[in-house]
Amino acid sequence: MEAGNHLSREAMAAHQGLPGTVRLTVLGPVRAWRDGIELDPGPPQQRAMLGLLLVRAGRSVTLGEIVDVLWGKNPPASAVNVVHRYVGMLRRLLEPALAVREEGRWLIRDSGGYRLDVGPDEVDLLSFRQLTEEARRRQVGGEPGAALKLLTEALALWRGPAATGIPAEVRAHPVFTALDREQLTGVQEAADLALCQGAADQVLGQLGETAARHPLDEPVQARLVLALAAAGRQAEALETWQAVRSRLADELGTDPGPELRAAQRQILSQQVTPAAVRTSSERAAPAPEAPHTTAPPTQLPPDLAVFAGRRADLARGLALLPEDGRSPKTVIIGAISGMGGIGKSTLAVHLAHQIAHRFPDGQLYVNLRGFDPSGSVVDAGEAVRGFVQALGVPPHRIPAGLDAQTALYRSLLADRRVLIVLDNARDAEHVRPLLPGGPGCLVVITSRDRLFGLIVAEGAHPLALDLLSADEARETLVRRLGADRVAAAPQAVEEIIAKCAGLPLALAVVAARATAHPRLPLTAIAGELRVADGSLDAFAGSDPAGDVRAVFSWSYRVLSPDAARLFRLLAVHPGPDIAVPAAAGIVGMPAEQTRRLLTELIGAHLLTESSPGRYACHDLLRAYAAELAHAHDSETERRAAAHRVFDHYLRTAHAAGRLFSPYWRATTLPAAQPGVAAEFFEDDRQALAWFNREHLVLMSVIDQTVRDGFDTHAWQLAWTLERFFDRQGHWHDLLTVQRDGLAAAVRAGHRTAQAHLHRGLARASARSGHYDDANAHVRRALRLFTELGDRSGLAHTHRSHGWILDQQGRYEEALDEAGRALDLYRASGDRAAEGSALHALGWTHALLGEHRHATVYFEQALAATDKNRNRYGAGGTLDSLGYAHHHLGDHSQAIACYEEALRLYRDIGDRYQEAGTLKRLGETYLATGDRGTTRTVWHQALAILNAADPLAAAEVRAKLRRLD
Repeated sequence: MEAGNHLSREAMAAHQGLPGTVRLTVLGPVRAWRDGIELDPGPPQQRAMLGLLLVRAGRSVTLGEIVDVLWGKNPPASAVNVVHRYVGMLRRLLEPALAVREEGRWLIRDSGGYRLDVGPDEVDLLSFRQLTEEARRRQVGGEPGAALKLLTEALALWRGPAATGIPAEVRAHPVFTALDREQLTGVQEAADLALCQGAADQVLGQLGETAARHPLDEPVQARLVLALAAAGRQAEALETWQAVRSRLADELGTDPGPELRAAQRQILSQQVTPAAVRTSSERAAPAPEAPHTTAPPTQLPPDLAVFAGRRADLARGLALLPEDGRSPKTVIIGAISGMGGIGKSTLAVHLAHQIAHRFPDGQLYVNLRGFDPSGSVVDAGEAVRGFVQALGVPPHRIPAGLDAQTALYRSLLADRRVLIVLDNARDAEHVRPLLPGGPGCLVVITSRDRLFGLIVAEGAHPLALDLLSADEARETLVRRLGADRVAAAPQAVEEIIAKCAGLPLALAVVAARATAHPRLPLTAIAGELRVADGSLDAFAGSDPAGDVRAVFSWSYRVLSPDAARLFRLLAVHPGPDIAVPAAAGIVGMPAEQTRRLLTELIGAHLLTESSPGRYACHDLLRAYAAELAHAHDSETERRAAAHRVFDHYLRTAHAAGRLFSPYWRATTLPAAQPGVAAEFFEDDRQALAWFNREHLVLMSVIDQTVRDGFDTHAWQLAWTLERFFDRQGHWHDLLTVQRDGLAAAVRAGHRTAQAHLHRGLARASARSGHYDDANAHVRRALRLFTELGDRSGLAHTHRSHGWILDQQGRYEEALDEAGRALDLYRASGDRAAEGSALHALGWTHALLGEHRHATVYFEQALAATDKNRNRYGAGGTLDSLGYAHHHLGDHSQAIACYEEALRLYRDIGDRYQEAGTLKRLGETYLATGDRGTTRTVWHQALAILNAADPLAAAEVRAKLRRLD
């Protein structure tokens, strides 16, 4: 989308004058216009309700959330009636001609609440988000100038702190303060882009205003200091730095953190070049180096807006931290235990949000799924690798072995203040590798296990949750349903509370049904619960809420038949979440129809939308769904559902793989089950995005296919996904998947698959540095392909073997293997794969220092490569050709090759490959004596590597220091 298609500040003002339109703002004062005339949104409380609807624009806001935001924990008895009155007044404000009970165009009743049916043309917040999203796409696509323009346009929509003009106590609610954080993030992103482009003056105004509103926010202050220096105002920059230092000492008793210290060092060492005094040799060189720490991770799930009760438990959790607000002197561990559905995760997340501000280096979160009924537990190694990546280490830099990974993780946490939430742990051993080694961090763990091992050995503080008291259960219903509705039927409420047995999950399910049917009396709901029968065997025994199945069954019974079937069959999916196309595969229905069924399940509180378009289920409800599936669906139908969803992932992965690596040999798929459709991708960028979204799901799916005996799916998925895992650096997962796939191929007796998976295991083993294993797998693959007479498989294996030998420095042997691959590809007429073998030959010659020979092979490889279908292959070959020309002294040719490779990598969206090419392009410019352009491209590489690979970033940073 072009920048001109967005509404600028002036365009919006003009738009306000169009007839028949409304314009609403919340980025600053809450205001409204109709047909260009400004309206009075009413008294502060009504204005606050309009502000809430604007924050949730386009989405339903429940009555419970409206009451919570407007009145907090002490709503008046008339709260719901007041809300209805505000709705009527706001409707008539926007559409004066409406009759008293008429709904109108803009403010619509929806899902037990209200929805403001507006888009970016009507609401500044939606315009802001549209612009920032497009800016991020442009930045990823290698258009930093366009990204900066879009971001500054988005930030210009702000006219002060969000939602001003409403009562201060309402303005302090997280739903509004979260908007200010969005603005803060946007300003920091704009500052980083401007600093890297030598355009600090474009953001100084917005950056200065934001820094004034956040005087203790060190990342913002660091960027302001750098921007002032880059604009030629070094003295003011140092004065600002000193003022921030004094404020931190006076108000927090702390010294400046690493970002502020780095900013001061850059100014004092004159690493920040004022834009006003650049020489022509520094054309377009970025002024400063952006702070090189990666952005702190913020992985906490959303807080529950209607959280109620648990005051004593929350106080005990808050008491874990020092009262003076300082960093903990040791690692503090809080262990929250209790039965399933009792609210452990909800309390942990709520507590984490309360104290997150005390951990400036970020928050880490993982759902370990220790008691997931599917058995798809997240092991400690997978969790550690996820945390290490969140802390800035790319996957291919993570060492092999849990001990080494844990050591790296603890090193990264040293001297950092990070909040870590480990949700749904199986036992103490499950989480031990995830515990930090030094002081300053707080770890919050939830588990059905009491974690005595951690209490004894690590000094964990136990917090065992009990069932909600009657008063807490009543408060929960008030927060979700409104005080008036609860007060109107006291006996029914008592019966509902008794039937839910104090279990928060059960109360949430009941409240969801009541919210979805606001005219249904609570007496009727209590009566329905009274006649529901059965006990939830899976939760009986030591759990006092064993009768909660009555609540689940009651909610399940009101579902439409199709939604009920989908709920049951979702139990065959291994999780951790599911997208609409996969859910459609489970039931064999069209995606749009399935989307409506998922919405129905969300309304019944049997499913949650964990992120836009992705759905998850509480493990108790998954267990209940599995019970229902066993009771109502035959083994044949359950297995058919699993077959369909496995077909969906396999066929989608296959379609993505053909775009992502078009020359690589793919397995032949059998016909899909009826009702299964693969997702469609326009190009390799979309294919890569799908893989990144589904990465964790795919790992669980492969594990599930193995456990359920779908061996053909297991080995076909392993074969199909090899290139994704390899190119994205997920080498630990690559090794696991290839091993699982090979074992499945052996069980299935499929020798061709065994051969390919031995070859894949050879590459995975080499990636991990296990060259003996790699060579052994190559030999097995070569023997199998020879016995099968599979010339294409032999060619691929010789090609892989050559790459493995390159890694070991055995270049002459590598040339022999690549030559064999080339001969086989030519004999079979595989032109695309021939290009790969030619590239391999050229690269090995380059490693030998024979660059003239290398260019010949690279040119031939490029001629054999379709740049449109195989952008990765073409980009890699052009990069290698540039490398060879550089070493031959053909610098203009090298620059042309590198620039073309950059274009292809940016088209794909592969930032890491782009950074590597930028590093080499800088070396070429340096060889020509153009130090200014060298500095430019190395800063561009650094901007990518700061977030993608801190170790590689340090190498570039060292190059820049030597350059200066």
